[in-house]
Amino acid sequence: MNAPDAVDVVALGESMVTFLPSRPGRLADVPSFDRAIGGAESNVACGLAAAGFAVRWVSRVGADGFGDHLVETIGGYGVDTSAVGRDPSRPTGVYFRTAGDRATDRHEVAYYRAGSAASAMSVENVDLSVVRAGRLLHLSGITAALSDDCLGLLRELTAPGGGRPVVSFDVNHRAGLWRDADGPRVLLELARRADIVFVGEDEAEEAWGVTGGPAAVRAVLSEPGVLVVKQGAKGATAFVSGAGEWGLVAPRGGAANRCSPAPLGSVTFAPALEVDIVATTGAGDAFAAGFLSATLRNLPLRDRLRHGHLWAAAALTAPGDLAVPPSRAHADRLVAVGDDTWGTLRLGPGWTQAETAPEEVRTP
Repeated sequence: MNAPDAVDVVALGESMVTFLPSRPGRLADVPSFDRAIGGAESNVACGLAAAGFAVRWVSRVGADGFGDHLVETIGGYGVDTSAVGRDPSRPTGVYFRTAGDRATDRHEVAYYRAGSAASAMSVENVDLSVVRAGRLLHLSGITAALSDDCLGLLRELTAPGGGRPVVSFDVNHRAGLWRDADGPRVLLELARRADIVFVGEDEAEEAWGVTGGPAAVRAVLSEPGVLVVKQGAKGATAFVSGAGEWGLVAPRGGAANRCSPAPLGSVTFAPALEVDIVATTGAGDAFAAGFLSATLRNLPLRDRLRHGHLWAAAALTAPGDLAVPPSRAHADRLVAVGDDTWGTLRLGPGWTQAETAPEEVRTP
């Protein structure tokens, strides 16, 4: 067997066809829906591919029209979908959601993913050499919740050992997906085995009962070389330890670069931006993609966090799960502004297409 082509990033996980309401209201009252796609890992894959990185998405879909739509749409972003399996006996997952209330972010979601093709992913039916053929492997806790086979696959991929890629893990605690009360324990186990971890301050409290801010989360998750604690509208804090030296990411076959702008053992906070929110779905995935894009470029830690905030702002100002990120040049210009200017930026719908100087996107 030939060795799989090396890429920058491999993302493994379920993507589903998403149905977005044509108007606000309860699911019972919405007369029609527009079709889109959604999936934590494929969202990250599409964002990174749109930014010019070589990205592969690994998953399974049904041998149905929805599976065709997912593969074609994700591939349209420039993602390599050649490792996506087709399951003739299981369907592609779908879900419906209402428009969220901007003040409370309350919305209905109806998932139809039980028994989906992706939930049958396992060590036996996924080509592990293809999954490991990236500089970085991105996973999330959602996959672990889908089935025992999926959990076994994630345990295999996060197991320590020579030759494994840098593992990025978004905790993505979804209490409703877990079949028993072991979800929080499993998520903590997987996060502790990863190299880069993303977790919300609120989900750390919900899953593990952790209160006391980012430092308290770090005390529970001391193992990852990089831990990013998302703090909602306040911002995000990143911790770098000597355990990982993810300064990051080495070219294939090379040694990992130390990150001189982020000394080992450092703690960096970057405030979030003021955003005119259209929808919140997908913002966490976009933040992860933005942070990882800057990580792959070996940018300073503050700049990685700012890229995360900018990519999240792109998702927050668009209606679906996926939003085209700002161009590299546009994002770099905004990331480079001083702290005072960063604090005055306010972004609204369409800002990613406005190739303007920082002064032109500030709130008057």
